[in-house]
Amino acid sequence: MKWLSGLFAAFSFGLSAHAADTGFIDKVHKDSDGKEAKYVVYVPKDYDGKKEYPVILFLHGSGETGTDGKKQVATGLGGAIKKMPDFGFITIFPQSQLRSWQAGKPDADRALAILEAEMKTYKTDPKRVYLTGLSMGGYGTWSLAAKYPDKWAAIVPVCGGGNPADASKIKDIPCWDFHGDADKAVNVEKSREMIKALKAAGAEPKYTEYPGVGHNSWDQAYGTKELYPWLLKHAKK
Repeated sequence: MKWLSGLFAAFSFGLSAHAADTGFIDKVHKDSDGKEAKYVVYVPKDYDGKKEYPVILFLHGSGETGTDGKKQVATGLGGAIKKMPDFGFITIFPQSQLRSWQAGKPDADRALAILEAEMKTYKTDPKRVYLTGLSMGGYGTWSLAAKYPDKWAAIVPVCGGGNPADASKIKDIPCWDFHGDADKAVNVEKSREMIKALKAAGAEPKYTEYPGVGHNSWDQAYGTKELYPWLLKHAKK
């Protein structure tokens, strides 16, 4: 009956391999010079490679900068996903090494390269690619939206700031911004200025400001159940 035990072992391995292909997956990116950068991809539990999945690129805050490839999942969107067993977005978690997500900088370029690579690895919907980030990642969200406005179906900056002069570049991107009015790390005026500039440019952004909330507005923002259906309402034409 060795063949039966072997068949069972192969079957068990197949199940384990399939299970390992979903959830939070540790990965390594290599650039053209061979330099490695660790990152994480979240794959929905029902992923089977048959239908196209929406994609989120998440940019963490300055406190998660490093090379361990883990910290960026512990704060913000990663924590929210762990509370939502049916989260349906393939989510990319790059890690900043130089403490900057500004467009054109190495961390941002690498994040975009990782996004492009993972969209080829998995069956994804190129019309539903979303960008979000908190604090330093919030700044990065505004910056990458202005630099590549045609890439994103919607953006969700959290407690960050951008350049109001860029409003005309991003006015056509659906936006939901979050900030706490007691934020001492990134003044709430940074978000207020961006929302005001977007409206002046003809946009209709959503804005949620939390009274009495300090810098950590991300737990409430990413815990907003309406956020994810809102994202899915938006797709690039």
